[in-house]
Amino acid sequence: MTSVPTPIPSRTQYVQEEIKRRILTGQLPPGQALVETELAAQFGVSKTPVREALKTLAGTGLVVMSQYKGVTVRMVDADMAREVYDVRLLLEPEALRRSVRRGASLDAAQDALRRADEATDTAERSLANREFHRALYLPCGNPLLGRMLDEVRDQAALVSAVAWSADPSWDREATEHRQILRLAQDGDADGAARALHAHIASFVRRAFPEAGPTALEQEGQA
Repeated sequence: MTSVPTPIPSRTQYVQEEIKRRILTGQLPPGQALVETELAAQFGVSKTPVREALKTLAGTGLVVMSQYKGVTVRMVDADMAREVYDVRLLLEPEALRRSVRRGASLDAAQDALRRADEATDTAERSLANREFHRALYLPCGNPLLGRMLDEVRDQAALVSAVAWSADPSWDREATEHRQILRLAQDGDADGAARALHAHIASFVRRAFPEAGPTALEQEGQA
């Protein structure tokens, strides 16, 4: 049987993923200018794939394009963190609840948790943590809900990268991840959703206390 070769990523895709990796691991910090000519030289490509990659990253919210300042890595502040995490609080626990009620496989989440525990550097652990959350919400049975959460995924990762650089909290979050997964594997949909909600809310409160409660939390206090 003839094997089908794996498609080689386009230059634009390669440049896009590499810039994203550098942003989410802190190699390109918030506010860093992204100059097309410099990036093209680094990657050994023309300016065209760099320009297209930056446009795509602007669409995901990782970079900002300004007529006067050019392209820069998006700054992370309390307002941005609150907006992104408010969306997660509204959607992610419900998506997990639905995944559990559907009896969806959580093997991918278990594998991501293992890879996070075995990670040897920040980049590897950050990627595994992102995959853990995605493995919980993706099998919710509503593709649109999954895509909506995917849309804020990179921005949430940028917030996390900034927070972790100031105050690494890997061990605490790993403990919370294990609790969430245990509840989900036990079939406790509501318990898993509550634990996930508490996990997301506590992270943004610790990392950006000046942000105050999210809109969702304010509703609960009313």
